[in-house]
Amino acid sequence: MKLKQFNSYSILGALSLAFIPSYLACQSRTEAVEPTPEVASVADVAVQTSTATPQTGQLVQTGATTEAHRFANVQQVVQVTSGNTLASSGQVASVLPVTQIPAGSPVIGPVTAGASVIDLAICLDTSGSMDGLIDSAKQTLWSIVNDLALVEPAPVLRVALLTFGNDGHSAENGWVSLDLPLTSDLDAISEKLFGLSTNGGTEFVGRVVNAATKDLAWSTDPGALKLLVVAGNESADQDQAFPFREASKAAISAGIMVNSIYCGNPVDEFASAWREVSLLADGHFASIDSDNGMIVIDTPFDAELAALTASVNSTYIRWGQGGLRGQQNQVAQDLNNGNFNNDAMAQRAMAKNSALYSCSWDLVDARKADQVNIEDLDRQFLSEELQALSNEELEAHIKTKGEQRAKIQADVAAVASKRQVWLAEERSKLKVDDSRSLDRVMRDAIRAQAAIKGIKFKAAAISPDVEQPSPSVAPAPKEEGC
Repeated sequence: MKLKQFNSYSILGALSLAFIPSYLACQSRTEAVEPTPEVASVADVAVQTSTATPQTGQLVQTGATTEAHRFANVQQVVQVTSGNTLASSGQVASVLPVTQIPAGSPVIGPVTAGASVIDLAICLDTSGSMDGLIDSAKQTLWSIVNDLALVEPAPVLRVALLTFGNDGHSAENGWVSLDLPLTSDLDAISEKLFGLSTNGGTEFVGRVVNAATKDLAWSTDPGALKLLVVAGNESADQDQAFPFREASKAAISAGIMVNSIYCGNPVDEFASAWREVSLLADGHFASIDSDNGMIVIDTPFDAELAALTASVNSTYIRWGQGGLRGQQNQVAQDLNNGNFNNDAMAQRAMAKNSALYSCSWDLVDARKADQVNIEDLDRQFLSEELQALSNEELEAHIKTKGEQRAKIQADVAAVASKRQVWLAEERSKLKVDDSRSLDRVMRDAIRAQAAIKGIKFKAAAISPDVEQPSPSVAPAPKEEGC
């Protein structure tokens, strides 16, 4: 049943990306952007993500050790690095702070009355054996976003990424790196995930839990849902300087629930310690098969969603110092996900259509949130054709782009709905079991813990393979499968 296949369109699309100007890799979020040639066009993205439509109904296992790994360097040709990094102020340092935090994270968008704040720190083992886990995480990001987009009212979602167990990190920090602080910039998280690589490994679970607890600027809202997910495949008890038991207790004392994901057999010698990591912090434990991560199915609707998500980019209007780089990275992450597999692009298309995808560098979003006045704009950061517009003309242009975006988003929603129905039928027919996939265990754990905080999901839109706990009952930590 589990056909492992690497789609040929990924190679074709990735090779075409080699001609994207190299400036994509070097702009810092904190520096003024020099005028540069325009990024790859929206039309180019649509062609690259939908030129070859694979046969529908194919099962593709992300994270599988197949031909996909031999082409990993080709898939990652669109990485956009963070450039220079600056230490973030106003955060509590651990005894040995992790590597410096990139500056310039976008502000949180407007909060609807009664909306929840959800902070999620993802801690991934990037030791030499963890390529499958990284691949699964790339796919899982957008799946989680789409699930959380069903929360009513729409929450404020911030995600952080930490990696550990990598010989490329600092030994002084226990081979832990804070790759990105808590941010609502989902494209930045995607960028970091596609930039990860594995190397050697001494996996200090306690150290990464400690770093995430103390070095991240967690929400101070007493009603916030604060979650930490740590995933790895070796003993959780290697760190004598920061034992995981103490780290887990410190996390829950700060209101942070820790979910542990063991990439291995749930009854082997390492599993019991990974259970403790979560049980000591009111979290959930799950074991997954990291080399056979998410099962994804190509559908008849993927090419249409790819074209729609490419076309919606033309409705974004860059502004401010980080505007050009944000626009570039939006296109880059479309390409990264499109060349990864069809489901990744479809999931991203749906996520970009949700209230959780808000770009601080976009004038349409900024004006909608009343975060900027037209008369206060620094025109040098606008595209050249907009710089000469009057305030009234620019305001009209922003309104037009907003209307165009709403139309495209309505089209995305319609296609996505058809895709979900088709997928449910296909998964039932193929008897797909995703109980040990990273995507499934993370979504189930987050939903269970959201219920504790009284966070509610739209009942009518719940995927048939995900159960919704009753918000009136606090579920006990589960032993298997979250």
